[in-house]
Amino acid sequence: MKSKTLKKFVILIAFVLFGGACVRVADPLTAIEKRQLNTAEIELVSSDNRFGVKTFKNMALSAGDSNVFISPLSISMALGMTLNGAAGETRIAMKETLELHSLTQQKINESYLSLITLLTQLDPKVIFKIANSIWYRDYISFKQEFINTNKHYFNAHTQSLNFGDPLSLVTINQWVSDNTHGKIPKIINQINPDDIMFLINAIYFKGIWTYRFKPELTQQSNFNHPNGNSVPCQLMHQERVFSYLKNEEIQAINLPYGDGDFRMAIILPENQTPINTIIQNMSDEQLYIWLNSFHDQKGILEFPKFKFAYEKRLNHVLSKLGMAIAFDQERADFTNLYDGSGKAYISEVKHKSFIQVDEEGTEAAAATSVTISFTSVGDEFYMRVDRPFIFILYDNHSKTILFIGKINEPIWEN
Repeated sequence: MKSKTLKKFVILIAFVLFGGACVRVADPLTAIEKRQLNTAEIELVSSDNRFGVKTFKNMALSAGDSNVFISPLSISMALGMTLNGAAGETRIAMKETLELHSLTQQKINESYLSLITLLTQLDPKVIFKIANSIWYRDYISFKQEFINTNKHYFNAHTQSLNFGDPLSLVTINQWVSDNTHGKIPKIINQINPDDIMFLINAIYFKGIWTYRFKPELTQQSNFNHPNGNSVPCQLMHQERVFSYLKNEEIQAINLPYGDGDFRMAIILPENQTPINTIIQNMSDEQLYIWLNSFHDQKGILEFPKFKFAYEKRLNHVLSKLGMAIAFDQERADFTNLYDGSGKAYISEVKHKSFIQVDEEGTEAAAATSVTISFTSVGDEFYMRVDRPFIFILYDNHSKTILFIGKINEPIWEN
């Protein structure tokens, strides 16, 4: 593949970080030559982009007038670790959903490892961190190959915990908070008795605009909501030569961070076209064309400040996209993760994100957790008496009932 084609694909790396928010476009800011991606890395980036676009489209179109903000890289990386434990039809379905069907498992793992290294070292003026972890129930034996593979290729922190200890929940959530600089303080609300493993990805981004907005030029204004109402906003103001694009469908602008290796592309529909119409027609190929079509043009930009957190359970979305079998308690096959008497399946995939955009730049974080649970744990059982119950005292020899009672409230009286 020619060098020029390789460089084009690099443009899409940063897009995968935050659902299309960051791009890399060749201009004087990126004069320093970065290492070229190999063929497997290019295929992985392309696969992640296709997965990211279809996931974003599905979520955005079903969200009505609500905000949506995801990190496809975080989601795909958490599921990429999980993929190492899948087998049979489950592995096939997950690879199809993640758009990884053209790569072997070895190539997938190797490409994620090199991509982590590349992205986290791309721009010294931008903070970009990727962290992975696997937390598992201490008395269950998991396949060491699964653990070692994720430790090596995903740099995953792996740790066994007593899931019955409330401090385990604190430990896992503290790891997420630490690796998102406190922007996502918690990803797991509780540990259920049939949960045996949590695979978690955390991403943190902090970039200062290459050309900062002046706070004194920011003005109170109104923003037109899709429901027809106006809502207050703070519009930042900047006038200079921008990377700009305008066609019959959209008006777009490209804002760099630091040395320009990370960027934010802002896409605005033209001719009063509803935003969902643009999203409905969007594809990774269309985005590639747009992101490769910016040109220098002087102009004025007024852009609103915003800050919000987002949370979404992804079971339904991922099932709809093709990996329903992984959530099926009877059909899921994770025998490459564990081959004991219990049957493992994905009980939940949860995604949380945070973003703040202001005059200085952008701070963003995302975390994705994949929860592996058992349909059963061999001969073991779990009984939690946390609701009304009956109790009987009896003579075991004659089976004579001595006392019998019903407890609606376990009162302790002194």
